[in-house]
Amino acid sequence: MNFKIEGLRAWAPGLESVEDWRAWSNAPTVVPDGQQQPDVSFLPAMQRRRLSRLARMMFHVAWPLADEQGPLPLVFASRHGETPRTLAILSDLAKDEPLSPTQFSLSVHNSIVGLWSILRNDTSEMTAMAACGDGLEQAILEASGLLADGAPAVLLVIAEELPPDLYTSHIDDVPFPYALALLLKPGKTWTLSLAPADSGVPAAWPHPLNLLRAFYGEQRTLTHNCKGRQWIWSRNED
Repeated sequence: MNFKIEGLRAWAPGLESVEDWRAWSNAPTVVPDGQQQPDVSFLPAMQRRRLSRLARMMFHVAWPLADEQGPLPLVFASRHGETPRTLAILSDLAKDEPLSPTQFSLSVHNSIVGLWSILRNDTSEMTAMAACGDGLEQAILEASGLLADGAPAVLLVIAEELPPDLYTSHIDDVPFPYALALLLKPGKTWTLSLAPADSGVPAAWPHPLNLLRAFYGEQRTLTHNCKGRQWIWSRNED
């Protein structure tokens, strides 16, 4: 799969600018979560109230990349999705309390892309997906198919929220909340290929964060082993 990364934006608590991410990439560490909210002031106040922090993270990184593109297909990937909303619903069920229809409708995995479509008035093809361990690469595969079908550009967003304390013994792949948006276009600046996995050491960070480290560190290659698959990223000459 060949593609060009036309634009990139990322967010985590305390990490917003290119300089922030470049400094983090040079010395990666777990970022303390102070429950900061990403800036989505470009949305009307009534609409902002409906957005969870995960949705705000997605809108914050994706909106500026899409703003001058016109209708744009979207691939959104999140392994865990709206875990805080889901836990709140399960807690209400356990207490025999009435469920909020709004909470339920906003907890499903495709709710964020639905809100995106409504707020941008964009009826382009949009996909919400969850994948174990290699969600970024699976999303690239989906986006590459859209580019091969003739889409001039595809917006890819991957985001994870820090899970509630109840889930921390079961979810160990979200060191801190983060969101990454890529504006992909046809080209050969990057190549992603697949091979049988070797016995390499598991990555220390989720792969979207490793991609950021490679991107800002100007690495030429990057590998990711996951469930018998080895994904090989190559940065080609422009």
